[in-house]
Amino acid sequence: MQKNQKGKSAIILLGPTGSGKSEAAVLLALELGTEIISADSMQLYRLMDIGTGKPAKSGLARVPHHLIDVIWPHQEWSAGSFAREAALIMERLASEGKIPLVVGGTGLYIKTLTRGLAQAPEADEKLRAELLNGGKDLYGLLRSLDPETARLLAPADTRRIIRALEVRLKTKRPISEVKTLTAPLPYDFIKLGLTRAREELYRLIEERAERMLAEGLVEEVEKVLSQPRPPSKTAMQAIGYKEMEGFIKGMCAYEEAVRLIKRNTRRYAKRQFTWFKKEEGTLWVDVTGLMAPEAIYGKLKEALQKFHPEILPGL
Repeated sequence: MQKNQKGKSAIILLGPTGSGKSEAAVLLALELGTEIISADSMQLYRLMDIGTGKPAKSGLARVPHHLIDVIWPHQEWSAGSFAREAALIMERLASEGKIPLVVGGTGLYIKTLTRGLAQAPEADEKLRAELLNGGKDLYGLLRSLDPETARLLAPADTRRIIRALEVRLKTKRPISEVKTLTAPLPYDFIKLGLTRAREELYRLIEERAERMLAEGLVEEVEKVLSQPRPPSKTAMQAIGYKEMEGFIKGMCAYEEAVRLIKRNTRRYAKRQFTWFKKEEGTLWVDVTGLMAPEAIYGKLKEALQKFHPEILPGL
């Protein structure tokens, strides 16, 4: 647990996509009598429900959730925006004697809460245009200049690759080493991580992709694309949306779009594992073989009772 002088506690439930966080979080929130703060950079967007895997309506009805459906797809958001909004909600919960429960899979958001934001140069549109139009292998360039960051990014994640290159070229340092600007929030962070056997997780990811398609993912992407104001590049980086945009616009076959969704989600889960392993002090809970939310929560409860009885006393 990361200590602070004020003695306020907060729980962070993290883990890769498809690990079972959302449903287990609802049960934990009910047990603690608290509310959930989403740390997911794509569940922020209105209209984008199926593809971002937002919590089920039943869960949203049972426990108050925050930072879900707060902006439109054409609007911008940042880790700083998340930190500011999350801090206000956490402070209100703490003042009510509740333990904030942060749930999500966006590593940068969690890092922002626990370790602070990094100081980085403002966007340089001229440099970005030069990078985009220079005809270079941007991912290859990043691998040569900042291999650690390149390892965490997908070769097709052009937006983040350009940002990493921008920081590296302007500061002469990797983006991971820029000076800390903001302090971590003043809480004792109890970090719980869900993990599964990789083969099982990948199978669940593929099954979830099939469910999303059956629930109307293609129609949802069409709706997002048809809005009066076009979605931002950031919003359309969401897995499921960028691939189906290709299908809708005739750039690839439906079967190819589905294959890419499954492949890209598997790769994303792998990068999440890599990122979360750097979150020091995380108590990892293996839920391999457990599918029911009650069973997953049971393992989380056992871990809390054993290692943090001050939060959740044992029987």
